[in-house]
Amino acid sequence: MDINNINPEETNSGNAQTNASAVGQLQINVTANVGLIPIENASITISFTGEPDSAIETLQTNSSGQTDTVDLRTPPLQYSLTPNSPMPYAEYTVSVTAPGYEPVIVSGVEVLPDVTAVQNIEMTPTEMTQDTEEIIAIPDHTLYGDYPPKIPEDEIKPMDESGEIVLSRVVIPEFIVVHDGVPSDYTAPNYYVRYRDYIKNVVSSEIYATWPESAIYANTLAIMSFTLNRVYTEW
Repeated sequence: MDINNINPEETNSGNAQTNASAVGQLQINVTANVGLIPIENASITISFTGEPDSAIETLQTNSSGQTDTVDLRTPPLQYSLTPNSPMPYAEYTVSVTAPGYEPVIVSGVEVLPDVTAVQNIEMTPTEMTQDTEEIIAIPDHTLYGDYPPKIPEDEIKPMDESGEIVLSRVVIPEFIVVHDGVPSDYTAPNYYVRYRDYIKNVVSSEIYATWPESAIYANTLAIMSFTLNRVYTEW
């Protein structure tokens, strides 16, 4: 595809295709969700989110379950470096099919200028599910979307609950328990997420990959410090 043939003035249901003048890269990694086996010859279609019929790329995975890296239109770099700018990334929808696996559609894949986005996709064998396809919608980035403010906390936590233990040393955990709800909602589910994956996911949700390296390091250290404080105090 010749990316220069895309009209920079086109809009995509409010997405940041408007006035796009830069290019980012996207690579897709496809594995089975049982054993994480790479899926070869998976067929992939990339389209603008909100416009499923606007297929702009068709790809196939290699023996490692990976596609070639493709160039895609994005908004200008400055959008991701300046607060209160328009959406700094372009949103794409990735549709994946492979023999013996249920189709997967991921919408809202974010592509920033001058960096490579990697979208990992896990597929379920057809004999393990009765669903016709899996649809995953990635929400707006934390820095761009309209989300409720963080729940205020006391700087000093009460230590009067039975069973509390403050660890004697800093421990890097293997897993993080993520409570999917406000602290007082005991009906909300808990998820066990590997520590390294948790940090990676939080970082990718709270910074842009286009930031200076020092800013990325600083934010990552702050996220790790906050997380380990939760583990260390068991709060």
